[in-house]
Parts: sequence; C-alpha cells; structure tokens
Amino acid sequence: MRWRNIKLIFHREVSDQLRDRRTLFMVAVLPLLLYPALGIGMLNMTLLFSEQPRTVVILGNDDLPPPALLSPDGERFDTRWFDVPTDTEKLIVVTDAHSKMDDNKEDKEITGETKTPSSSSKNSIDKEELLSDAQAISKLAEAYYQTQQEIHAANQPTEESQTRLDDLQRQMGEAFRTSQADVIIIFPPGFSEQLRQENQELVDRRTDWASSPLKRRPMILHNNADERSDIAYRRVSGAFEEWEREVLKSRLEQASLPQDLSNPIDVQRIDVAQEDQISANVWSKLFPALLVIMSVTGAFYPAIDLGAGEKERGTMETLLICPATRAEIVIGKFLTVMVFSICTAILNLVSMGMTGSHMLSMAGGQQSLSRLGSVAFPGFIPLMWVLLLAIPIAALFSALSLAFAIFARSSKEGQYYLTPLLLVSMGITVFCLSPANELTPFYSVLPIMGPFLLLKGLLLNSAGGPSLLPYAVPVLVSSSIYSLLALSWAIEQFRREDVLFRESERFEIKLWLRHLLRDKEEFPGFSEGLFCFVLVMLLQFALMNVFGQAFLTAAPGQQGLRMMQLLIVQQLVVIAFPALVMAIMLTTNPLKTLRLTTPRIAPLILAMILPLTLHPLALELQKQLVWFFPPLPEHAMAAMQTMADPTISYWFVLLTFALAPGICEELCFRGFILRGLQHSRKLWLPIFLSAFCFGIMHMIPQQVFNASLLGIVLGMLAVAGRSIYPAMVFHFLNNALATLHEKKFFIASTDGTLATFVKVDESGLQYQWPTLFLCIVVSVVLVSVLVRLSIAAHSQEYQGRARVQ
Repeated sequence: MRWRNIKLIFHREVSDQLRDRRTLFMVAVLPLLLYPALGIGMLNMTLLFSEQPRTVVILGNDDLPPPALLSPDGERFDTRWFDVPTDTEKLIVVTDAHSKMDDNKEDKEITGETKTPSSSSKNSIDKEELLSDAQAISKLAEAYYQTQQEIHAANQPTEESQTRLDDLQRQMGEAFRTSQADVIIIFPPGFSEQLRQENQELVDRRTDWASSPLKRRPMILHNNADERSDIAYRRVSGAFEEWEREVLKSRLEQASLPQDLSNPIDVQRIDVAQEDQISANVWSKLFPALLVIMSVTGAFYPAIDLGAGEKERGTMETLLICPATRAEIVIGKFLTVMVFSICTAILNLVSMGMTGSHMLSMAGGQQSLSRLGSVAFPGFIPLMWVLLLAIPIAALFSALSLAFAIFARSSKEGQYYLTPLLLVSMGITVFCLSPANELTPFYSVLPIMGPFLLLKGLLLNSAGGPSLLPYAVPVLVSSSIYSLLALSWAIEQFRREDVLFRESERFEIKLWLRHLLRDKEEFPGFSEGLFCFVLVMLLQFALMNVFGQAFLTAAPGQQGLRMMQLLIVQQLVVIAFPALVMAIMLTTNPLKTLRLTTPRIAPLILAMILPLTLHPLALELQKQLVWFFPPLPEHAMAAMQTMADPTISYWFVLLTFALAPGICEELCFRGFILRGLQHSRKLWLPIFLSAFCFGIMHMIPQQVFNASLLGIVLGMLAVAGRSIYPAMVFHFLNNALATLHEKKFFIASTDGTLATFVKVDESGLQYQWPTLFLCIVVSVVLVSVLVRLSIAAHSQEYQGRARVQ
C-alpha cells in the first residue's frame, strides 16, 4: 500500500467536495446558522406569545374560609399561593359572588383570551352561561355526595349504589366537557361555618373522628384527557395545597397544638448539586447524542457523492485506470468522508454548545430556571475526550456509508440504503440517553454504544465521580476493529466488477415472484439466505406475546411443562418451517440445499468427540465472564430451572432442549442460511455470518456469545462433512451435556483420583484445571483437523461445480 497514492486520492476528493456549494453549506454554514437562529426564534416566540390564561369557575365563593384564597378583586388567585407569582396571571377566576354579578354588567363577557375551547372557536365566553353550566354540574355533585353518604352508612357499596356512582360520574364528565370551564371548584354550602365548628371541637378536645359522619368536602373537577384542563388543574392544585397548609396552621394555632403536628418527620430536603455538576448533567446528554447523529449525517451525503455519484457522473472508469490500487482508492475516499463527518459533528457541537450556554444564561433570570442559568461550557479535558471519541464514531459511520454508497447503483438508491443507518443510530442514541443505561464491560465493546456511554460518563463525572478511564481501552480498540471491518467490506465491494458496473434496474414484484418460482436455481442466493434469517426473527418477535400469554395462562404447577411445549412449537414453526418452505419453493434441489446427504466419516467422528471437550471449556468460559455480561433475564432463568425440575421426565427435557434444537436450528442455519450465504463461493465469511445470525437468534447476550462460538464449529462441521448430520450430532450432544449438567446427573462423590479432574459442590459439577487443560489440548488438535477438512471439502465442492458448468 502506497500512502502517496492515498494522499493524492484524498486531496482530489476533498477538492471536489469543497467545490460543491451544497456540501459546504451542509457542513459549515448550516450548523453555524441553524442553532442560533432556532435559539433566538424560540426565545422571541416565548417572549411574544405567552401562554393563554385558563378559566377556573368557583361555586360557593361566599363560603370560603380565611385566609383569602383569591385576590381582592376576586378575579385571580392570591399570588402568595404560587411558587412563581406570575402563574396567577395564567388563571382567570369566575365566581358566583352576587355583588359582582349584579353590580357590573360589563363583566358578563370574558374575551377570547380567557379560553378558547378545544371543541369550539367562539370569540367570547358568557359568564352567566358559564355559571349556569357549573350550577348544573353542582347538582350532579350533590347527588354524587348523597350516594357516597349512603355507601358510608352501609359500610360497603352495593352493586346498585356503585352503578349509580359510576353513572353520576359519567354525567358530570359529559357536562364538564360541554362547558367552557377548564377547572370547576365547588365549595359546599356552609363550608366556612362547618370548618369553624370542627376547629372549635378540636379546641374543646371533643371530636370523635372514628364515629363522625361523612362530611362533605370541596370538589375540584377537571379533565385529565384535556391538556388545557390538566395544565390549569396542576396550577390550581398547587395553590390549594399551599392554601390548605395555611388553614391547617390556623387550626393548630387555635387548638394550642404544635405547628409541626401534621409533619412529625419534617424532613429537611437539601439539594447538594453544585453548578459544575449541573453543567455536566446537561452536556452529558447533549454532546454524545449530537455527536452520533451529526457524525452519521456528515458522512451521509459525501459518501453518496463519492460512491454512487461517481457511477452517475461516469467518472468511475477514469478513476480505475489510475496507478492507485482499489484499496488505496477506497482508503482515500474513506478519509475524505471521515474528515467531513468529523467537521460536521464538531461544528454542530460548537454551535449548539455556544447557543445553549447563551440561552441558559438568558433564562437564568427566571425563578424556575435559576440554577440552569449557571450552566458553564465543559472544560478542556472533557472537550478533548469529545474530540478523541469523535474519531472512532466518525470512522465507523464513514466506512459503513461508503460501503453502502459503493454498492448502490445511483444516488437515489444510496439514500435508500443509508436512511436505515441513520434510523438505527437514532434508536441507539435514544437507548443510551436513558439514565438506566450506564457503561459496563459488555456495552464497552459494542459499536456506537461504547463511545456514546463512555463520553456520557466522562462528561457526567467531570465534576467528580468514579473514573471511567479503564473503559477507554476496550472502547477505542473495539471501535477501531469495527471500523477496519467496515472499511474492509467497502474495499471488497469496490473490488467487485459486478458491483461497480451494474446498471439501474426496475423492480416489479410480479416479475420477481415469477423469477423465483419458475427460474429456480439449485441453491439459494445470498439475499435469500439473509431473508430467511430476517423471516425467522420477525416470526420470533411476532409470536413472543402469544407464547407469553400461553405460558401465563397455564395451570399452577404446569408452567414448566407448558414452557417446554412452547419451545418445541417455536422450534418447529418459527425456525424449521420457514427454511423448509423456502428450500422447497425457491430451489430445484431441496435435499442438497438443506445438506440432507450422506455425511463423511471423519467429520461425523469429530462431531461425536468435540462436544465432550468443548462443553467443559464453554462452561468455564461462561463462569469467567459473569462480570462481563448483564444478568440473565427472568425467562432464561425460568428455562434453566425447568431443566432442573425433577417432576418433568428427563427424556422430555432432552427432547425439548437437545433433539428439537439440534434438528430444527441446524436445518435453518447450517442448512438453508449457510447454503445461501455460500453463494459467494467463499468459505469463512459465510461460516462466520451464519454463526453470528445463529447467536443473534438467541437474543440473550450470554447465549449470543456462546452460540456464535459454537456456530463457527457447527458451520465447519457442515462444510467439512458436506452434510447437515455432523452438525446435528454435535448440537444434540452439546445440549444433552448441558441438560445433564443442570439435572445434576453426575456422581455424588469425587474421592481419590477422580477428584483431580472433577469436583462436586453446592453449585454443581466443577471441572478442575487438569481436565480443562486436557480439553484445551484435544480441542485445539481436533479443531485444526476440522479446519483442514473444511478447506479441502470447500475446494472440492466448488471445483466440481466449475467442471460441471
């Protein structure tokens, strides 16, 4: 590889991109203008268009006890009942005070600024009509209270009384919905005098609270399904709580009782958050999310232009005849896309950070945002981490975007391929933003999640906290590996003539189905193999709730048996059935497609011995990696307990967990899917891809890891044996050993020489280091033999096909 050629390609592509005004606008101009414009616009909109006031109707205004709930004019709540005094201006009060109704005819109408009902566009609200509707609702509330008294007197509700209560509540809801009020407050007649008498009884110490009748209390009617009503209710409720505390304080004072009687604990709440911690909390959510989204966005359009755009402009041929190799050309293009991806992300971060700091400082004058007003820009070290982690994120997105763009026939098709990448990135961003998801050893090696959670943790802990620096090495190393794999895939796409020079085609479902059913090939294609895997996953997700409901409806004591029955159905319907149907419908030779042929002897013998040596190693590896993976979910624990259930026949357990998966999963993954992936006539890529798909199907991280490793061995057995039967034998024996281990079908004592190899304790059978060492040596020898057999069988198979063709 010559770096001089890569440098020339890089300079060429960067120069071409810099000549494109659209690229410059998207990368440099738009980020610098977008966020300030949005921030200033939102601020101006907030200042110019304040929230419209809501209408609150109060019935029984003359029966309000002291202290005063309303302002002297009776049209607002008193400001002392609100944490933010300006909130009282957002509530307009309409009362049934007789003096105001009779004295001032001009106040009969409230302008449309008071309330614009969601179901009506009236310009004004009639006060008399509003009070009339509220009085009608008050009568229903009186009947509701009477029914409650009857239930209280009878000590338990009857079916008739409960039906009457529900009917009255429904009628109040319908009447409230048709009214023009957001909240209606009803004080019962004589409530002030009633409260005074209760206070006097408390002073005289002659209140029998246990035997006192049900007393009518004020009612607050609101509609939680209506946002206008819900907002008004939350404000009114907060004011009522403050007012009620003051009333209680007056009652305790009259009774010569301590003021803290109603709060015996009287917790003192102290917020110890410092200004730098508040800043870190804000930026830890904003910067990682913006970095991921802007990195993929910045790589999106340059990659399309450098990949599919070359084909549309007709410059691909000219580029290919230059002295640079295909790999050098792709690396030059990759570095160009990566530069624009990083620049887009960094410019967006700078613009968003400065705009956010300015907006929060301007909002600091508001009482509700006083603490956010002190948000400061991150320091030098956190910003260096942002720049460092932007490199692996941009590298991965640039390589993936370039690979998809090279594969696409046109820019339009490239956008179709890259849009799912953007959507997946947004989904990962939302997942990582959750406070429940923190950086763990498992997440640190996952693509995108590792850098995101590391940057989130570093920004959050910049003000002091546990150090996450030990995670930097696995995050950076794993991200670099993913980027190199994606880059190698892009290079591989660029080396294929059928990818570079394929023309655009029109797709018609009718012709495509006719081609699949009439023009069958002997074996499935690469896309058909992937489609089978996608179909299996979709069926698994679709039937998950059905199986869950069937498990929950099982009779007590039969849930373990029901789970095993459902697992067998899943193996047959979800996994084996799609592979069988697709093999029959889409290929001319279903038996060879599924490898249902006579196996070779050597791979079959290896399939019988390898489970005995690999199973102890797999168990020990799982024990050593307990710290790495998240805890097992409940349904996985339930399945393991089912295997150990002594009430269930061992033969049925063996059928469920060993025989059914050994047949069904192998027909699907080492049969149809692996055969379809081998359409490219490569050996290791199809084996690794089918193993990865096999692991993903299990969905639980521990099982994904274990199944993927075993899937590689299973794939080599299928290829080496030129049959599915060795893989079935290995799968069955490996799972059978697992069921034996869970059933604890092992010797009760390990004395003497046997104790050197195995040990039995409370956790079960433990393999000693001599056994593990012996298993490692034997497994290495057998796997190396299997590798040679796989290479030889693969060469013979495709050489034979070439001679036939």
